[in-house]
Amino acid sequence: MGWNVDRGGSLCRLRLRSIIDLSGSDYLNPRSRFVKLDPRIPEGPLESKWERCKSELKLVSPANKRKYKILVVGTGLAGASAAASLAELGFSVECFCFQDSARRAHSIAAQGGINAAKNYQNDGDSVHRLFYDTIKGGDFRSREANVHRLAEISSAIIDQCVAQGVPFAREYSGYLANRSFGGAQVSRTFYARGQTGQQLLLGAYQALSRQVDAGSVILHTRSEMLDLVVVDGEARGIIVRDLIGGKVNAFTGDAVVLATGGYANVFYLSTNAKGCNVTATWRAAKRGALFANPCFTQIHPTCIPVSGDHQSKLTLMSESLRNDGRIWVPKAKGDGRPGKHIPADERDYFLERKYPSFGNLTPRDVASRSVKEVCDEGRGVGKTGQGVYLDFSDSMGRLGKNVIEERYGNLFQMYEKITGENPLETPMRIYPAPHYTMGGAWVDYHLMSNLAGLFVIGEANFSDHGANRLGASALMQGLADGYFILPYTISDYLARTKPGTVTSDHPECKRLEEEAAKRLKKLLSIRGRRTVDDIHRELGTLLWNHCGMSRSEQGLRTALEKIPELRETFWRDVTILGDREELNQALERAGRVADFLEFSELMCRDALERKESCGAHFRVEHQTESGEALRDDRHFKHVSAWEFKGENQTPELHQEPLEFSNVELVQRNYA
Repeated sequence: MGWNVDRGGSLCRLRLRSIIDLSGSDYLNPRSRFVKLDPRIPEGPLESKWERCKSELKLVSPANKRKYKILVVGTGLAGASAAASLAELGFSVECFCFQDSARRAHSIAAQGGINAAKNYQNDGDSVHRLFYDTIKGGDFRSREANVHRLAEISSAIIDQCVAQGVPFAREYSGYLANRSFGGAQVSRTFYARGQTGQQLLLGAYQALSRQVDAGSVILHTRSEMLDLVVVDGEARGIIVRDLIGGKVNAFTGDAVVLATGGYANVFYLSTNAKGCNVTATWRAAKRGALFANPCFTQIHPTCIPVSGDHQSKLTLMSESLRNDGRIWVPKAKGDGRPGKHIPADERDYFLERKYPSFGNLTPRDVASRSVKEVCDEGRGVGKTGQGVYLDFSDSMGRLGKNVIEERYGNLFQMYEKITGENPLETPMRIYPAPHYTMGGAWVDYHLMSNLAGLFVIGEANFSDHGANRLGASALMQGLADGYFILPYTISDYLARTKPGTVTSDHPECKRLEEEAAKRLKKLLSIRGRRTVDDIHRELGTLLWNHCGMSRSEQGLRTALEKIPELRETFWRDVTILGDREELNQALERAGRVADFLEFSELMCRDALERKESCGAHFRVEHQTESGEALRDDRHFKHVSAWEFKGENQTPELHQEPLEFSNVELVQRNYA
């Protein structure tokens, strides 16, 4: 049935609890030792849940820690910080990434900053305000307890990173500098020019490298997870392909941590690195882990617009640019004059007009929809008409060109290299693009999935951002999970687990190795006429049109009809050259796109089932008179967690009700 053990008191007791599914029947997963969708939120006041829970969690003694092996998949901010922290505690850690270096994780591309409630500006910030801004920004579709814990930990993250030598920007006095970000009226974002993610990742990488040198971490580069090993309902290992030699092997441990990022590349064109994929979390889902809120995908408003069919990815311009840049379009449709030649009285600063309180710092989902709206009206700029201006002329006139160039110089250089235009002389052009995914593997308060022993952290889980992530909160979550949360909660799990119960010669490991090899062989045997990228591009276009910035019932049903057809085309007509037992990037891409073709159907199904608009999930049938997202709290105040039921079978939906006792559910308003 499940565990009914006392976790040291009522605060963290694992409660037996049956969940009512859509058919009204009680459902327990026979493959899992844990009852589904019990979030294990501690009792007590919101402000004391995490601190009191930590004191109640069971620990592993120092002498016993080295007996436990933990597998960490991913070396971004969440993965690197988790692997380093766990090894520092004394656990044996093996860490995996598909890049040639852990430093190449996509966290390195995050530009704008990291949030923390230190109130250095003395402008009214607090833990509660950061908590509320995050809950509101996610349109009241995230757990109060998780978000408050994140806000509590935020200050410690900054102290940790400063101690590591992360070169945050500083004011003349020497204090750490802060700047504003979307969705907040205070300055709480710490930054290192436009390279914050890079500097934070280097800090985590240094910590990881120290443990590699000490022998506490074994780092496997150019290694891709292909499957999850589940034995008796518990995650006990992974199946990995060596991307250089092609060999498929099983690695086993006492717990598995997925820190593999998000799935925005399902849209083909996104701001993510080309290697970003859904494979690890999707393969875990096919082994019994629930996938939560897959339709919650964020579209970032400040991306360099698409320039043609030749592009394989898009380039993000940091949201921090909206601090000093003003967003506008011509008032008249079809005005083809260069931006600097259009007088001020003929410009529509539409975000400032619509949202005077927040102006250009409205949250990403709100800003993106507003940009699309003016472009759909025929007032977009550039050759395609799919763009708006981000203009720094006013701030340069007020502060001086040198000040603006010093704040954003590397971002301006990047923009000029890509477009050939100098944003200090002519307004920058931007347009929304897929960027971040709030959906992910379902986890409880301990960051463990419904599969015992499978922990999921960072962007790979669903837990903290609801239906829309505020800017500068991704780095905060990744480091909070890796440095400060997982080391506590995974110890509590391991303290109740006998080490070394499954080894790589276990029959299930051998079976899954053979299954993975068979799948790779099948991919190589097709020898059709279409490339992997060609099919992926078609899938991305289909999703962008029907499950992108706006969704409708008719569009989603169209997508659900066409995706299976495209998936059938892939398995019949894709072509992949080369061999399995060699470096074969086409084969890597094919496996990831095959997973996107399966996962995308779940995305659309989730979007169709959620008959409301909330955050980045915008159903055109559900909007206010002014065109804003219209929630349905009566029917959809829950987490949607989907269970894989088999190939070509309809997944089963389970719901975790969301309870709000510390905030009032209101219609979001940034005016």
